[in-house]
Amino acid sequence: MRESSKLSHDKAVFACALVAGLPAIVLALVLLFRSQSIAYSLKLTACFLILVCWLGFAAFARNQVVRPLQTMANLLLALREGDYSFRARGARHDDPLGEALSEINTLGSLLKTQRRGAIEATALLRTVMEEIDVAIFAFDQDRVLRLVNRAGEKLLAQPSERLLGRSDAAIGMADCLEGDTSRMLASTIFPGTHGRWGLRRIQFREDGRPHQLMVIADLSQPLREEELKAWQGLVRVLGHELNNSLAPIKSIAGSLGTALRLEKRPPDWESDLRTGLDIIAARAEGLERFLQAYSRLARLPPPSLAPNNLVELIQRVVALEKRIAITLLGGPSLTIPCDAAQIEHALINLIRNAVDAALESRAANQGDSSVRLGWRQDGAMAEIHIEDDGPGIAQTANLFVPFFTTKPEGSGIGLVLCRQIAENHGGSLTLSNRDSASGCVAILRLPSAS
Repeated sequence: MRESSKLSHDKAVFACALVAGLPAIVLALVLLFRSQSIAYSLKLTACFLILVCWLGFAAFARNQVVRPLQTMANLLLALREGDYSFRARGARHDDPLGEALSEINTLGSLLKTQRRGAIEATALLRTVMEEIDVAIFAFDQDRVLRLVNRAGEKLLAQPSERLLGRSDAAIGMADCLEGDTSRMLASTIFPGTHGRWGLRRIQFREDGRPHQLMVIADLSQPLREEELKAWQGLVRVLGHELNNSLAPIKSIAGSLGTALRLEKRPPDWESDLRTGLDIIAARAEGLERFLQAYSRLARLPPPSLAPNNLVELIQRVVALEKRIAITLLGGPSLTIPCDAAQIEHALINLIRNAVDAALESRAANQGDSSVRLGWRQDGAMAEIHIEDDGPGIAQTANLFVPFFTTKPEGSGIGLVLCRQIAENHGGSLTLSNRDSASGCVAILRLPSAS
């Protein structure tokens, strides 16, 4: 009741104008009718004119207030409807009303520019989505397909008109919305083609409701190229090692065969024969060690994860090294999910390398070189660092090249195996020269459960 009885703005302005002129009108009428020199008919005419002028000026005042407000309402309505072509006349900065109209005009120009930019960006995004060879799908919270590009149509062998509005199960993509958000789809064969696919899935919101954006890329060609590079590298390494072993074997076998075919053999031919056979046996044994090392690297089993106390694991490994006493720098008590046997193997290799480097410095009379081991918590990772006072790394680029070694009896797979163990656990391994002194620091990072 209170709201319905309240005057509207235009009526309130009109009433205020009437009230403002009411005292003057009353005074004029009183003076008019008290005058004795004016005929009664003229008094009525004058009274009528006074009332008409009073009402006319009140209506004029109302229109002066209401008309600009109606203009601004129409402009704002046009902006709300998306029509940015309307502009208010009389917009100037020398009075408040003109300043308000000027601001509305500026807002219209700004919205027009923003809409043009949004349209151009949307057109560019549509063009990119249509031209890229990556399939893109968007599903709403009910797992109904809402967006698909041309590559997605080709992947499912159906046009978008038959795909949009259908559920994930209806188009055969229910499995893609389950499981890890980033994975390989090696065994999945889509109707439109087949191959090995990489899937990535992320969440986004539209109108406040959750949606899922899924990207599927064909990885067959990149994987084939990487496999080719891997095979070329493997053949190059194997060929190099085989040539290094077979070339002297062939040469020595030829020399021994020539000596045995001679009618008059030299007096020491038996000694030469034994020496040559020993060399052939040594090269054959070296080739066997090389093949066994490669087989061990290629057949590393996946880790069997279990909670392990990092301090106890490190203490077990350090106790195995008898040549130099390892200095434990200590660290917090951490529990890591790992394959204890594999991590111990990696730490044994890293500690052995550090001790070898320290002993090399001692042999060169470069002081009492030592090895230090510590650990710490770094976010969600446990970080183990092993420092030595050795000569450092001469060729950092070849650290993780399989079968590359600078040791006379080295196999060249120790660091490669350590890094593979770390990466299989979701961690990493880095080696670098120390900045403040000679020597090397190895940092093994593993996921921590603490």
